[in-house]
Amino acid sequence: MFAIADRARLARDFAAAETAYRALSGDPDIELRTEARFRLAMMLADELGKHREAAVLLREILDEKPSAARVRIELARMQAMLGDLGSAERELRSAQAAGLPPEVEQLVRFYAAALSARKPFGGSVSIAFAPDNNINRATRSDTLGTIIGDFTLDDDAKARSGLGLALRGQAYFRTGIDKRSQLLVRASTYANLYRAKQFDDLALSIQAGPEYASGKDRINISGEATWRWYGLDPYSFSAGIGATWQHPMGRRSQLRVDGRIADVNNRRNRLQDATTVLLAASYDRAFSEKFGGGLQLSGNRESARDAGYSTTSGGLTAYLFREIGQTTLTASAGYSRLESDQRLFLYPRRRFDDRLQASIGGQFRFLKIGSFAPTVKMGWERNKSTVEIWDYSRISAEFGITSAF
Repeated sequence: MFAIADRARLARDFAAAETAYRALSGDPDIELRTEARFRLAMMLADELGKHREAAVLLREILDEKPSAARVRIELARMQAMLGDLGSAERELRSAQAAGLPPEVEQLVRFYAAALSARKPFGGSVSIAFAPDNNINRATRSDTLGTIIGDFTLDDDAKARSGLGLALRGQAYFRTGIDKRSQLLVRASTYANLYRAKQFDDLALSIQAGPEYASGKDRINISGEATWRWYGLDPYSFSAGIGATWQHPMGRRSQLRVDGRIADVNNRRNRLQDATTVLLAASYDRAFSEKFGGGLQLSGNRESARDAGYSTTSGGLTAYLFREIGQTTLTASAGYSRLESDQRLFLYPRRRFDDRLQASIGGQFRFLKIGSFAPTVKMGWERNKSTVEIWDYSRISAEFGITSAF
């Protein structure tokens, strides 16, 4: 059967070759079905340009044989061709964490150096149902304490539960400038939609700028603009500049540093017009081919027109992922602290926030449909604030679909 499939492939009778390979991929012998899936994936990718279908087959192999280094490396190549550079780099780190023979190490170095030669355009979309017991991140108190007494809060100013639709999308375009640089244009959007439309939250962001390769490092500088709507009415517009530096630290780890500065125009309250500065450092490491994690340390400064809205914040977030058969489990936890410069006139105390968040989730590829698999995510958030209106707790969930590789 392998000989028949291979002859059909060489004769460019890809339909016959695929039929034979798929028949073999159902063989009860794990080695036979692994070889059939791998050959089919390579044909789909290299002969037919079907990188997404190839990636699904390679992930099926890794679900059964997570230590198959060559398969993991080819999956990284597929992800790079699909424009998902972050996932490609994570797979390469996982492969190297497992330990590789010299000839495979050479292949890893080749792919790592060639990741910049990716698809010129692409994108992704995800959709999820999102039940939430506090869709507006609001207090559960009926009153708000002020220097002139307690105010009774409107229902829309208090915590509201709801079932939402969470939409996420991104698209990119890149074109070469020279051998070491290219122009990268990205657009991303999110929308959290509810039956009570006054709580709908939408945003659109566009980034454009050069991306440079310097040895093993990658540097991206971009101009950025973001529009946000809340309750379907304009809420804010921001424009600024950002930079990202990615640096591999050995074979298993990567360091990423992000910096952003932007001018924010708040359409609801001119006193909240501000200049924001963000700096973040992330460290990612593969502990083995099936287990990895990372840390992110961030700081943010927001200088608003009114000092009462000017804030300084910082936080630390940790995450872990673990592959178990055809399931990928993820978990994250974080803490952040926010302080305002001055007390807002109406409130008796200056704002201090301590925020805790945690989430767990899973992707279940044994239930996949085509190139998509169902996902579940549960989240918890607690923001403890000296100003009652910003003191809230929240439990949320998402049930959706994402790429199965």
